[in-house]
Amino acid sequence: MAVQSAGASQSSPVLTPDQCAARSPARFAAFSFVDCITQIDGVKRVTGRYTIPAAATYFPVSLVAEAIGQLAAWVAMSTVDFRFRPVAALAGDTRIFACPKPGDTLELIVDIESCDEESITYRGHAMVGERMVLELLDTLGSMLDISEFDDPAALAADFARLTTSGREPGAFKGVPPPHLTDTSHESGIKLQSLLAVPAEAPFFLDHFPRRPVFPATLMLDAQLQLAARIAAEVAGQSVQVTRITNVKVRAFTSPGATLNLFAESAAPGQDDPEPILIKVGAQADGRTIAGAKMFFAPASGEHA
Repeated sequence: MAVQSAGASQSSPVLTPDQCAARSPARFAAFSFVDCITQIDGVKRVTGRYTIPAAATYFPVSLVAEAIGQLAAWVAMSTVDFRFRPVAALAGDTRIFACPKPGDTLELIVDIESCDEESITYRGHAMVGERMVLELLDTLGSMLDISEFDDPAALAADFARLTTSGREPGAFKGVPPPHLTDTSHESGIKLQSLLAVPAEAPFFLDHFPRRPVFPATLMLDAQLQLAARIAAEVAGQSVQVTRITNVKVRAFTSPGATLNLFAESAAPGQDDPEPILIKVGAQADGRTIAGAKMFFAPASGEHA
């Protein structure tokens, strides 16, 4: 399947996809959420597809946002000839409509507002059939030296595969649920827990081969679990997350680290339609490294 392209650049020469796979069995498999790129309209719009493996043991909704971000990253990297890649991201507004299940195919659409060697700004959404499951707005990724994180030639070969034959779906086996240990709990007010980042995990070989980094979307999933517990206590019933705003990640987290996570209830603003707001954050060595606002409503259907 060849991509329809209107202006994306590629580097040459490159490693073949088979050479890339031989270097690491987890490469392009353990934390990669684009199976194929179906269309590139210059540096304006890109579409792709990802099928959640039916046997995936754990696929949190935050990985849908990861898939959208990875699709944007492929175009960003190809635009600058695989010299830089977006790594750290700021997400102004994430809207969650449903939680896809193993076996579902995500149709990914990204609209790029700007892209250069400094940053990429974009918005995007994911569909399952005719149903939107997640939408990203006001997203910015800072571009960093690609060679610090991965082999530029290997990435170019991976991109070539995505825009031609695509990958065979099903390589992803799932990620382990977050290992959380509560340290304090005021019901309906605040919850603090320690997140033990694994010292070793297959996803580190894919994120990233030259500099393993704990994915921010997995940290966000852990924070969401804490926030949902507090939100349910506030509501006195089951809740569903509908929106996440002001996501900021200020530092990388290395394998084996321990993070202090917190979730605390707050008053929604007058313009917020949701009745429940939970603020979340993460600290490492006493320093805040991440934060977000999470909005909840009483559960009424299929959500995260």
